[in-house]
Amino acid sequence: MRLLLVEDDLMVASGIKLGLTDAGYAVDWVGSGERAEEVLRTESFDAAIIDIGLPRMDGLDLTRRLRRPDMASASMPVLILTARDGLNDRVQGLDLGADDYMVKPFELPELLARLRALLRRSQAATSSILSFGPIELDTATRRAGARHSDQFTVIELGPREWTVMEYLLMNAPKPASKDKLLQALTGWDREITPNAVEVYISRLRGKLEPHGVALRSIRGFGYRLEMHDTAAAA
Repeated sequence: MRLLLVEDDLMVASGIKLGLTDAGYAVDWVGSGERAEEVLRTESFDAAIIDIGLPRMDGLDLTRRLRRPDMASASMPVLILTARDGLNDRVQGLDLGADDYMVKPFELPELLARLRALLRRSQAATSSILSFGPIELDTATRRAGARHSDQFTVIELGPREWTVMEYLLMNAPKPASKDKLLQALTGWDREITPNAVEVYISRLRGKLEPHGVALRSIRGFGYRLEMHDTAAAA
């Protein structure tokens, strides 16, 4: 999943970004509300983490702007970070459109758990487990596998294979855009070509097909998970 981190303190931002990246997220960082608003007009993210104490446009004002109906980010999950722990600050942040609120200092495992909860809610999911047919992906334990009757077979996924699989499952049974997959894999820090997406798709096909799941290419758009009998009929 692709996250936008809005934090003006370089040391804090570096620590958060490192922790989120190690957890498998693609993270892009900006240091001001103005830059965040500009980016969100042209690019898509699965969630934003916003510090309140930003220079000029603070995090509360940014959150209010992101919730305007004309913004693509109007329904994007927003988690606010702040050193302010007063009740009024928390209430104001939530009233302006934030989905959750964390007070600094905080522990990374809690931040990750809150992010997972926000992402589940945004996808109308109530469990940390994403599934399609026998395939299961547990975003809390980072375990992937296939369940047949009472038997669970672990499927080993590399970090980028996990990112692609997670995105496919979040969209299933609808197709996932190749452009969106590319964004989820890269962010701004690494250059990955569209051909590289094909490589990860090919690897996943080899791991899913033994369990009766096909990864179908949708010409000019992207990819869709299908059960083998459905894919054969198509």
